[in-house]
Amino acid sequence: MKKILALFLACFMMMALAACKGEAASSGTSETAVSQAAGSGSAAGGSVYYLNFKPEQADDWVRLAGQYTERTGVPVTVVTAASGTYESTLKSEIAKTEAPTLFQVNGPVGLASWKEYCYDLSGSEIFKQLTSEDFALKDGEKVDGIAYVIETYGLIYNKTLMNRYCGLDNAKIQDVSELNSFAKLKEVADDMQKRRDELGIRGAFTSAGMDSSSDWRFKTHLANLPVYYEYQDEGISDTDAIKGTYLENYKNVWDLYLTDSTCDPKLISSKTGDDALSEFVMGEAVFYQNGTWAYTDIQRDGSLSDDEIGILPLYIGAPGEEKQGLCTGSENYWCVNKNASAADIQATLDFMNWCISSDEGRSALCNEMGFVCPFKTFTDEYLPKNPLIAAANDYLADGKTPVAWCFPTMPSDTWKNNVGGALLKYAQGTGSWEDVQKAFVDGWKTEKEAAKSAQ
Repeated sequence: MKKILALFLACFMMMALAACKGEAASSGTSETAVSQAAGSGSAAGGSVYYLNFKPEQADDWVRLAGQYTERTGVPVTVVTAASGTYESTLKSEIAKTEAPTLFQVNGPVGLASWKEYCYDLSGSEIFKQLTSEDFALKDGEKVDGIAYVIETYGLIYNKTLMNRYCGLDNAKIQDVSELNSFAKLKEVADDMQKRRDELGIRGAFTSAGMDSSSDWRFKTHLANLPVYYEYQDEGISDTDAIKGTYLENYKNVWDLYLTDSTCDPKLISSKTGDDALSEFVMGEAVFYQNGTWAYTDIQRDGSLSDDEIGILPLYIGAPGEEKQGLCTGSENYWCVNKNASAADIQATLDFMNWCISSDEGRSALCNEMGFVCPFKTFTDEYLPKNPLIAAANDYLADGKTPVAWCFPTMPSDTWKNNVGGALLKYAQGTGSWEDVQKAFVDGWKTEKEAAKSAQ
């Protein structure tokens, strides 16, 4: 865990020293550049089928695939699974004659289900370009997957509304820098909720939608915090039996999201990720739990300028959290289907390498998709112009410790869905917090045992 945190720190400190120029790449990539981006093997007659995990970048990947086909003549098909359905879509698609040649897993736990399909990337050019081998999923010397993006999440906030609140008489804080713990966050959010009319908002927090486009923010990303702090206490990076030491803290944050919200808790089953985004960009809520990837959607709307967007750590009331930074990591690992034809495998390797080495590919990943990519080819001009990433750098520069992404060690999607279902029933008043605890703790053990039995 310490090694991973140190790695993220080094990576983001490097970003802090580099100014993202954010310039669009020239469309005049030469044939030589395309040839160099491709591998040394033969991709004659080959094609690429990429099953994309990230719906928010679906159109960007289609455009980039089209550019590559125009440059090289190699057909590239991009299919994006609907939010929350990636595993089931992959299971369906991988069984077809024309199966994906390029797919994704979310980490070691996700890899366990797909190891037998993974081509060994240890000799690939894209593996050689990683800034550290710790960004690869390895099985001994075999490389099964490669992380292609590092991301950060926390509590995004509207600076204009925050400053407006700080200027109110008897405000609980005079500056956002005072907001460095759960206790202070609750004090401020409760006061904002009471003074909604003065602030011109509907709630302190955007709606905690629990449909598949939004529930991952709470059953996975928020759930990462109690897992992370328990791992820290125990000095571990995974476990077959979670204790649930910080589940009361988890409850406190969830309660805050429900009580100080733009909507009645009983309505969250019908609220979506788009609802939360709209509430935030329209200034109806101050806080919006999400990550650096949300910037492109916020930017597309155009209601908020970069100067109006900030991000805070996810505080849950853990000891020493005033020294905590943002949650930083990856759950996006590329894997190549070893059962594809030799020509399709080579075509896929060539496409991956072109994405991280050509001007067009790097500009698309940096400027259009907003990715921070862990490859040596991403020099300072290929860092995204994203105020949320800049804020992450500031936390690091201030000596704050980033929170590692522990949710790739969560047992299964079934576990996440059961936790999410229990959270929803609790919010609606049809279930108890004890049900959430059982889904979290008992479900963890059950699903870990099931995963081991399946191997």
